[in-house]
Amino acid sequence: MLRNTLLSAAALPLAGAVWIGVTGLLARSELTQAGRDLDALRQSVAVARAPGSAAGKVPGPARVPEEAVRSAAVHAARAHRLTTGPAWYSAAELPLLGGPLRTVRGAAYAADRLASDVLSPLTGVLPQSTPHGSGGGMSEALAALQRHGPEIARAADVVAEVRSDVHGLPRSTWLPAADRARAALQQQLDRLAPAMTDASLAARVLPSMLGTQGQRRYFLAFQNLAEARGTGGLPGAFAVLRADRGRLSFERFGNNTEMETAKPDIDLGAEFNARYASSDPTHVWPNSNMSPHFPYAARIWAAAWRKHAGERVDGAIAVDPVTLSRLLQVTGPARMADGTELTADNVVDLTERASYAKYDDVARRKAFFVAAARAAAARLMGALDDRRRLPALLVALNDAQGDGRLKVWSAHAAEQRLLESRPYSGTLPDAPGPFAGLVVNNAAGSKLDYYLDRSLTWEAGACSGSDRAVAVTMTLTNRAPASGLPAYVTIRADSPPYRTRPGDNRLQVSYYAGVGATLADATLDGRPALLASGVERGHSVFTLDLELPAGSRRTLVLHLLEPHADGAPTLLRQSLVTPLRTTLKPGGSCRV
Repeated sequence: MLRNTLLSAAALPLAGAVWIGVTGLLARSELTQAGRDLDALRQSVAVARAPGSAAGKVPGPARVPEEAVRSAAVHAARAHRLTTGPAWYSAAELPLLGGPLRTVRGAAYAADRLASDVLSPLTGVLPQSTPHGSGGGMSEALAALQRHGPEIARAADVVAEVRSDVHGLPRSTWLPAADRARAALQQQLDRLAPAMTDASLAARVLPSMLGTQGQRRYFLAFQNLAEARGTGGLPGAFAVLRADRGRLSFERFGNNTEMETAKPDIDLGAEFNARYASSDPTHVWPNSNMSPHFPYAARIWAAAWRKHAGERVDGAIAVDPVTLSRLLQVTGPARMADGTELTADNVVDLTERASYAKYDDVARRKAFFVAAARAAAARLMGALDDRRRLPALLVALNDAQGDGRLKVWSAHAAEQRLLESRPYSGTLPDAPGPFAGLVVNNAAGSKLDYYLDRSLTWEAGACSGSDRAVAVTMTLTNRAPASGLPAYVTIRADSPPYRTRPGDNRLQVSYYAGVGATLADATLDGRPALLASGVERGHSVFTLDLELPAGSRRTLVLHLLEPHADGAPTLLRQSLVTPLRTTLKPGGSCRV
């Protein structure tokens, strides 16, 4: 009797281990299948984004999103059930040995909640596709947002909770496969959480912004990235966008020459005036968006349009050619009146480089920019009404705003308060903490920033009380060829007192540090440099007038002392043709 009891007791741990092993393998299989379902869902969106898909030319069977989500939910729920129970609970609590089991249990639970409490409710938000995909896409999407607003908000809360739970799982255990799975899941949730926050916010503000409670009008600026400005590029062509119960249309198009005569009366405050008075952004149209804080530019544009046309607008929007490229990837090519085809592959080069070689006459070139904007806008309007393309179009818009290439401002205070917490508001945050921002404004009047490369390295150093030494290295490279560029591209409207060559550029380079940061010293190409200091929205700003000859590379190094510089800095991204390359090397906590 005693022998049998001892044998049974000895067998329990072995049986538990076998049970955990078998159910763990089964749970892994279920999670793998759930992953395949979600891959199919992502692929269906990617297919919808392909221009040929609109005509049904993409081969192979397509799984509708609802089917993929239901299947993923079933498999994730099975994985969760397989990793619960006394054996899993007890084993997961074992010191050292239980780490991977806690990770597997947590991952299965996270997958179950995401599939059942997030993806499943969201499948009904967008209107159902029709065989031909036409008819009321945006207006129906807005109606769905209004109907499902509470569900979207709950789903966003669930994602935030799941993300917090996954961040709390063991990061390093004796099982590398479990660690890699946790890291991958965390990475996905770090991308999903902001997107869900955006979706929840959209459900609150988009219906009113797109005219469900009355017609709205917006000033839409197309930024020319060949000449850098704080929010991206020079405000070139523009349009007035009308929104009426989800139906979008363009009332008119124009170019920057038309707006240069508008001199609005607007006061953006003493701090703004102190920093930008010499450039007069409120009266000099090309300088209207020198600040990286987009609401400043948006308010100037709105006031300028009222002065010019006598019309109030309900907000302002900024886009650039890279945004158009992403949208054309979904909509397919747009054809201009002269037969020129704008595609996802050529629109950036065509508008930022080739057009300057094609048109010697400034008026014809500006007319080309307006015609290109009109053609792309017409193609976009058609896609917005296409219920099959709309989800992919929204994904493309989300990608653009995530990179800072799409910016939105509302003239309605309640809406703007909600928008300004999100990246697409283009708001320069004024909260304390580590911060890094490289902003360039073209000071030559040239169109050479098409050839500009930028890199930034932020490295935390030693602490001094609650302050930290920070080293920032910025490198700017001018890839402009020494010959062959049109004179309008290489023009030096600044008329420098020194000799220059075609292709030489001049930039106003500003570094935005954390609130209260001080500059210890600075070097340019290894030699001491003197920078002007200022303040914008609480941030310490250090500015250098930089000559950047064709084919040259210049390196600016700042040594700063920053308060509250624990962890990685918030990064300000100025979106130009070539993205900023960044390296962040945060340090540990500074303790007083």
